[in-house]
Amino acid sequence: MAKEEIKKLIDDANKLLETEYDNQVSTIKNELRSFKSKTLEKIQKNTP
Repeated sequence: MAKEEIKKLIDDANKLLETEYDNQVSTIKNELRSFKSKTLEKIQKNTP
């Protein structure tokens, strides 16, 4: 019984970590896109 509980806990933790990882990757990609867009806008405004 304890073996099954440990396996379930490990599986749940693994799923949670994978979800958090995917969310972090998505957030970072969105932040990089935003940064790139804002930087390009600043360059275009400052270019005569």
